[in-house]
Amino acid sequence: MSEEPRGVSRRRVITTAVASSAYASLARASVPFEPYLSLHETARRIAAREVSPVDLTREMLARIAAVDPVLKSYATVMADGAMADAQIAAREIGAGRYRGPLHGVPIGIKDLCWTKGVRTMGGLAVRRSFVPQVDATVVTRLRAAGAVVLGKLNLSEGAAAGYNPAMDVPLNPWNHDRWPGLSSSGSGVAVAAGLCFGAVGTDTGGSIRMPSSANGVVGLKPTYGRVSRYGVMAMADSLDHVGPLAREVTDAALMFDAMAGHDPRDPTSLDAAPANATKALGGGVRGLRIGLDRDYAFRGIDAGEARALEAALKVLESQGARIVEVRMPDVSDAPQYWSVICSHEMAAAHAATFPVRAAEYGPYLRAMLADGAAVTPEQLAAARRRQAALTAQMDELLASIDVLAGPTSDSPAWPITHALQVGPLPDYHRAWGAAQPRSAEFTMPMDLAGVPAICLPCGFSPEGLPYSLQFTGRRLSEAMLCRVAFAYEQATDWRRRHPPVQA
Repeated sequence: MSEEPRGVSRRRVITTAVASSAYASLARASVPFEPYLSLHETARRIAAREVSPVDLTREMLARIAAVDPVLKSYATVMADGAMADAQIAAREIGAGRYRGPLHGVPIGIKDLCWTKGVRTMGGLAVRRSFVPQVDATVVTRLRAAGAVVLGKLNLSEGAAAGYNPAMDVPLNPWNHDRWPGLSSSGSGVAVAAGLCFGAVGTDTGGSIRMPSSANGVVGLKPTYGRVSRYGVMAMADSLDHVGPLAREVTDAALMFDAMAGHDPRDPTSLDAAPANATKALGGGVRGLRIGLDRDYAFRGIDAGEARALEAALKVLESQGARIVEVRMPDVSDAPQYWSVICSHEMAAAHAATFPVRAAEYGPYLRAMLADGAAVTPEQLAAARRRQAALTAQMDELLASIDVLAGPTSDSPAWPITHALQVGPLPDYHRAWGAAQPRSAEFTMPMDLAGVPAICLPCGFSPEGLPYSLQFTGRRLSEAMLCRVAFAYEQATDWRRRHPPVQA
């Protein structure tokens, strides 16, 4: 579904010489275009006027045009709008009106978030012609921070696990035959492949963290209600979270700080103090209590993943953290009651088009919506009781420690075929269950309980696929999560490894 950026050559431009006349007289130097540069270093160069947002955006659009026809991370490339945003940013910065570390930085937006005047499909053939008249709050806030929106990123159909056969399926840039993650797959692929400096994702059962894990990037799932869902197509109202994906923890913290905050248009939005996750970076981990349930974290997972997790904990111990043995609540049945709640709420969200336009849905989502429509009040009530019990247990556990450590998934990205991803629900789940039988246990509990979690790379398999470490925290503890993740990240060099993408 990608559109070719107009006026952008497919030839890679070598340097980012400043193009904007408003910016040129203030630029000190041209520097090579570095698609894998961190967002925060890119921001520093923009603020120092070493690079222009205009040329940076032009270079990134050229890279998208060269690389993304294969990877298919973008649903819609907003080339004209991005260049206009970049020109405004260059003029403002040139005039001394610098808005902060996102000003002039090109990012991508998951195509579940409304963008004024630009189609927002949500991976749904039935919504191909939907053009919102307003931006989602999260888009409004990122634009207010000065971010340049490159385009809309592909996702699974309606943010479920399977894709609509008529829509593009993103490819994992580390290995095209491996799983790209769940619904924020386009966001994970674009960040990993150097096709934006950060991206917006959503997480209902793991869809920020699983794509981050599969693609080797950082994913932050905030506390429920911390980031507004206004203008974000619903998957399941009581489970949906919005958060950033980025290549480094600092980048995720910068994006989160810009995205978070109360929004009266979202009835579930929290009226909490400012996030300030970026300010917590560098605080170190000395004396912090990192909880670990060894049975929960290690039972049945990939041996290499287990070794990587053990090594990561040793790194944190060497910095003064204390590893505290804890007991994770029983989450073995969490996928079952999560499915009852999610499918029921998703059926309600799609009531205007399903089942009346069922033929336009893919086989996976058709089955999920049919299941949701068949949920009885008794089944829903029982699922809500289990959710409430888990929430209380998670709150009690997390109150006794600073963060909980564990894997993001039980193995690296698993082998998958296009037919599985666009095929029936039972086939997909059978293959997924065989490849990663416990993966949902590492992500769904945090969505059910509404508590925040962050994941980041912690090593690579012999096949060159990323391993991922996850930290979970108390409500509104995103700053602590970023602090711990940053301490680990800075003591290792996994963030410097990138997939073999040719441009």
